[in-house]
Amino acid sequence: MNETIKKPMKKEHLGWIMAIYLIGLFVGALSTGIITPVRTIIQSSLGVDDQLGIWMITIYTLFYAAIIPIAGKLADRHGRKLVFLISIILFGAGSVICGLSAGAGSFAMLLIGRVVQAIGAGGIMPIATAEFGTSFPEEKRGMALGLVGGVYGIANVLGATAGSAIIDIFGTANWEWIFYINVPFCILVIIGNIIFIPNHKSEAVYKIDKFGTLLMTVIILALLYGLKNIDFFDFLNSLTQTDVYPFLILAIILIPLFVLVEKRAEDPIFHMEYMKNSQILVTLIMGLVVGCSMMGMIFIPQFAENALKISTGNGGYFIIILGLFAGAASPISGKLIDRFGSKPVLGAGFIISIAGALYLAFVATKFVNLINVIISLILIGLGLGLSMGTPLNYMMLRHTKDEESNSALATLSLIRSIGTAIAPAIMVGFIAQAGATMQVDLMEALPDIPEMPTLEQTAELQTIVDDLSESEEFQEMMGDTDINSMLNMDMNMDFDMTSGDSDFELPDDLLKELQNSDVTTIVPACKDMAEYMFAANTPAVIADIQAGIQEGIDGIGDGINGVNSGITEMKSGISEMDSGSSELKQGIAGIGQGITGMQSGLAQQDEAIAGIKQGIAAAESGAMGPVNQEQVDQMKSQLEQLTAARDELAGKLSQSQSQKREMESAYNQMNSGKSELNSAISQAENQRDKMVRAQELMIDMKDDIPALFDQAESDYMKAIDADSDKIEGVYQKTLNKGFKNMFICVAVFNIIGFILLLFYKDDRNIVRRKED
Repeated sequence: MNETIKKPMKKEHLGWIMAIYLIGLFVGALSTGIITPVRTIIQSSLGVDDQLGIWMITIYTLFYAAIIPIAGKLADRHGRKLVFLISIILFGAGSVICGLSAGAGSFAMLLIGRVVQAIGAGGIMPIATAEFGTSFPEEKRGMALGLVGGVYGIANVLGATAGSAIIDIFGTANWEWIFYINVPFCILVIIGNIIFIPNHKSEAVYKIDKFGTLLMTVIILALLYGLKNIDFFDFLNSLTQTDVYPFLILAIILIPLFVLVEKRAEDPIFHMEYMKNSQILVTLIMGLVVGCSMMGMIFIPQFAENALKISTGNGGYFIIILGLFAGAASPISGKLIDRFGSKPVLGAGFIISIAGALYLAFVATKFVNLINVIISLILIGLGLGLSMGTPLNYMMLRHTKDEESNSALATLSLIRSIGTAIAPAIMVGFIAQAGATMQVDLMEALPDIPEMPTLEQTAELQTIVDDLSESEEFQEMMGDTDINSMLNMDMNMDFDMTSGDSDFELPDDLLKELQNSDVTTIVPACKDMAEYMFAANTPAVIADIQAGIQEGIDGIGDGINGVNSGITEMKSGISEMDSGSSELKQGIAGIGQGITGMQSGLAQQDEAIAGIKQGIAAAESGAMGPVNQEQVDQMKSQLEQLTAARDELAGKLSQSQSQKREMESAYNQMNSGKSELNSAISQAENQRDKMVRAQELMIDMKDDIPALFDQAESDYMKAIDADSDKIEGVYQKTLNKGFKNMFICVAVFNIIGFILLLFYKDDRNIVRRKED
């Protein structure tokens, strides 16, 4: 049987040894939590989204899980001191690489640094836990492991608070300091390790299971990588993706080979007999479930920021609440285990975790306020403190030999880390699913597409157009030019990015800004989006509107030319009528003179006729002496001639008078026509003046259109500001749907763990049987 060599610890060094291991454990655990409140900041800085950004956490857990059993076995063979020292050095080097990735702007470099960090951290946790679990006496082991669990838990959850504090001190642009902060601690632990740490290791020296180690590493990485890439919201389709099924198939194929290798190995890295022990198997499965449940913590900062509308990076401060209660519960759990056993303590942890997750999912996400957030964090912290590490470590050590403590706890940590690697892939899916509807929800929350503001020229121009439109001549002159349509200008900008018919696309930088926004920055991001949409749409829209106005200007210009041409023609007609009128007037005057002469001649002839008639009468009556018939006949002949001449003159007078009347009628008609033409010219000139005014107004409108759109943009920005509470509320509500589903998932993990716990036999009974 293998035995672990334990050199007696010098009493004066015991405190230093505990401190060095706990500091190493603290700094290793800190690196997981410290990145959680800064994750979205780093994503934005390095230009990646949530689905890719989560890898800065999951790649850590992937390699952490892969290295744990290897580190445990190396510690058994070469001693905990050496492996612990190498692990701390690697962890510090990885921290430096992560920090340098900020200056290089390389996400790939950050992931490489996280891998190196994980390899170092993979040797810290199992070695520190094994040292405390095997070096303390049986009656104090629970308390010792509780101390380990407490320090690990505090560092894990308070890391988020440290991350927020570092961001506050150095600024979001200097996030690399969340990694550089590890370096002085690593130097301190390295010095302490060299001076104080004893080198406990296994007495028996077996051949290292190199092939088994390689197979396990490949299986773990293939399995976790494949599981990580599964879209649990499109499960069947994602299984057919080349970044999923080949890796799962590889893992499945290698598992039987790994089992065969481990059965034949002199010192197997994974004891297959663990799988035959029902109590160990239940413990390992519960470890997997607890690992899944733990990863809900990495989203707590983002949830607090969203729920309480605080800026990105500051949500980590709220983890201090969770950390305080988790840290307080962990050592208490150790004491409770010493007294009551691990089963009731773990059961209580599951129940409290379920209550905390469900309270957050159904109360804190619906009624967002500080009190509900704090209650959620208290419950989750207490649940984690009771279930996160101590009970399971205790259970595992209860069912394994002391000399296998490193490998046993490494196996438990491995299984738990598999859970911590798988869970973020599922949980971030809930956030991503909420984010998928975010764009639609935000577009509905944004103010309506702005209406075209009214130009000051519009009212006057509309009045002129209404007046002009009553003229058929104007309508004929304008032809197809529809000025009324032009007056009803529409901004006609496509602000709807949710429509399948929309051709509008945001550039990558704006998309990233929206994707990386939080509840405190979503309004500025929406304003940036609106500014871009105005800048992208308005030139074409302004050009279309101005082209329409120019068409109206040109149409009215043609109309003005037509009216001027008509006026010219009418004035020419008046000139001709003036000439004809003058000639008619002269003719009328001449005829008038002739009529006067003829009337005078008629009067004279009438007098002569009257005299002849008197002479004839006197001659016939004998008043003039004896009747001279010859003289009478002569006088009658003269009378007839004179009467005939008089009748002829009277006829000519009548004709002249008729001609005069006709000429006067023509003259009057010409004057009347001239008056009508003058009236028509006046109307045409009035119409022309209105058209000129309309043209001037339209020219002013065309010039004012760009300023009008500037005003519309300014008004729209003010409308967004006025609706800021609504927009933030929609963002908050939409994202909280993701948090709700995510923490329901956390509750389900804990329910599964509680059900599994029912099948575990109380380890206190095992102790009694051993004692018997």
